[in-house]
Amino acid sequence: MIMRNSVILVDQIEQDVARGMERSQAIVEATVRRFRPIVLTALAAVLAMIPLSRSVFFGPMAVAIMGGLIVATALTLLFLPALYAAWFRTGRVPA
Repeated sequence: MIMRNSVILVDQIEQDVARGMERSQAIVEATVRRFRPIVLTALAAVLAMIPLSRSVFFGPMAVAIMGGLIVATALTLLFLPALYAAWFRTGRVPA
C-alpha cells in the first residue's frame, strides 16, 4: 500500500510537470492534492487492525503493522517530496 501511494504521488508530480507547472510547485501541489487519499487509505488499514490487536496470538503483529503504516505514511508525505526535490535540485520551494 505504501509503495502504491509513493508511485501515485511521484506520478502525480510528473503529470503536473508535464502540464507545464514548475517542478517545485508541482511537488507541493501533488503532495497537497494526494494527502487526503493517502491518509485515508492508511487510516482505514490501521483501524481495521484494531480488532486483531486484542488477540493474544496476532496482537503483536497487528500493532507492528499499525505502527509501520503510520510511520511509512508520514515518510511518504514528508520525506518522499523532500527527496524528490533534492534529487532534481529544484531549489527553494515557493511558500
